[in-house]
Amino acid sequence: MDFYDTLKSVSSGYASLSYDFFDYQKCELVKMDILVAEEPVEALSTLVYKDRAYIIARDVVKSLKEVLPRQMFEIKIQAAIGGKIIASEHLSAMRKDVTAKLYGGDVTRKRKLLEKQKKGKKRMKAGGKVEIPTEAFIALLKR
Repeated sequence: MDFYDTLKSVSSGYASLSYDFFDYQKCELVKMDILVAEEPVEALSTLVYKDRAYIIARDVVKSLKEVLPRQMFEIKIQAAIGGKIIASEHLSAMRKDVTAKLYGGDVTRKRKLLEKQKKGKKRMKAGGKVEIPTEAFIALLKR
């Protein structure tokens, strides 16, 4: 991958590459889908060698976890081949301190506020869509 770019970088732009086509060869490729919040992102789907699929999937999922912005709900980032999940990461939710305005004393009030927050996040997750920034696409191309 990126052989031509690497060649130009190493040689400060002076090297060139000349080749002749020899033959087609059979190889085992699989389509790797990336799921963000359990929704497939077609723009991130790639063809990878079957024997390197797990390594590439782990790298892609890790880099997406670093690049994607946190939401108010937890996001699952997964790589799948067919219907099988081969790599997964969780992007934790942002947490607002709903108990900051409490001055102490009653524990039941604190629990009630935390339960209310939990229900709201569950509702948000059910209807929430994740916007993927262009930086995420660029980061995956650089890998």
